[in-house]
Amino acid sequence: MNYVAHTKEDIQQMLSAIGAKSIEELFKDIPASLRAKSFNLPPAKSEFAVTQALSRLADKNATGLVNFVGAGFYDHFIPAAVDALSSRSEFYTAYTPYQPECSQGWLQAIYEYQSLICELTGLDVSNASLYDGGTALFEAMMMALRHTGRNKVILDSGINLIYRTMLYTYSSNLSIEFVEIPVVHGQSSREELYKYLDERTAAVIFQNPNFFGAVDDHSDMVEKVHQCGALAIASVYPVSLGILKTPGEMGFDIATGEGQSLGIPLSFGGPYLGFMAARTALARQMPGRIVGATVDSDGKRGFVLTLQTREQHIRREKATSNICSNEALCALRAAIFVSLLGRQGLIELAEHNYQKAEFAKETLSRIPGVQVKRSSPTFNEFTILLPRHANEVVHRMIEKGFACGFPLGRFYKGMDNYLLIAVTEKRTKEEIRRLADSLEAVL
Repeated sequence: MNYVAHTKEDIQQMLSAIGAKSIEELFKDIPASLRAKSFNLPPAKSEFAVTQALSRLADKNATGLVNFVGAGFYDHFIPAAVDALSSRSEFYTAYTPYQPECSQGWLQAIYEYQSLICELTGLDVSNASLYDGGTALFEAMMMALRHTGRNKVILDSGINLIYRTMLYTYSSNLSIEFVEIPVVHGQSSREELYKYLDERTAAVIFQNPNFFGAVDDHSDMVEKVHQCGALAIASVYPVSLGILKTPGEMGFDIATGEGQSLGIPLSFGGPYLGFMAARTALARQMPGRIVGATVDSDGKRGFVLTLQTREQHIRREKATSNICSNEALCALRAAIFVSLLGRQGLIELAEHNYQKAEFAKETLSRIPGVQVKRSSPTFNEFTILLPRHANEVVHRMIEKGFACGFPLGRFYKGMDNYLLIAVTEKRTKEEIRRLADSLEAVL
């Protein structure tokens, strides 16, 4: 079975049209040393045989494990309505509204998403979404650099290492001065922050809850940041905002985060959703696009792109970012998810996460040799210290049917025996008890 749709005659006609004698001639400018000699592909198979082969490969994935892994991406329940509505053909086939005013349905969906993100974060304005939480955090940092005209950025080391690595990588040629302040007893170090905070600081970036699951009220630190003329940026876990103080309440200028927990499946790593909200004064510094509501000449309500400072448009080199689109379908899923829950539902969801994590703490603390770290309050994720190397324990627990947590030694030196455990509303008390029994057996 040939997977190339074109016949030899088709190929010859195309080559003739462009004045080439062969397909080989199209690649003549590539040095022979850089060209693959062979792709070593197996013989062609039928559609049925290919489907069987792919199914066998997929079966190797351990999808039946009871999941206690978090570290920035969480196993939450997704109501059936999210899939049913977001997969309607009117939404599912759309990429992005390049002729925006002709896409009133999409523009309204994005407008509702933006409104919900503002409600969630307690801030004034949201964009139409970004690619993921790390990208959103980088864009927030760039907003602060443009707004202040400074080049020093202070990072809390409790920020997800994936995000910190993205910040360093994306800005490697931008001459930004980075300073990382340590986490002390699970929380941001006030003393270290105040030592490095000065008139050259453009932004200070925090994460709440941080990578260790610790919750903090950064209001006092944000006030100090503002006193030196810098912006305060928060990376937040949206589900936690059902019960925690919002970034707006703490005085943050910009809030970003990973929206995967708002109705988007884990899907082996994506696609996900980056959200961003900010104070009104920073609206024109925001990347991407912002949808606004208006009325037409007949007085009827309509939706328009009020800001779309993209590189393809008139601003060109003055564009705030090279982000050229948004995660529209993922943003739609988030909007549907939050709308279905409503204010009280989000509070209840957050409470379930918190209470089940507290139950897990108590249950695991009874295992001989296991220490549950309690130096600071947590939301639905917490750290335990094991008497053995966490990597070894994780592998042994997989054999017992559990993805039991994230080994912190992968991201932090000297923490080889520490395990980060996440407990969402999907985990039952029976599963938590079985986790504890299995962990005790392994240890």
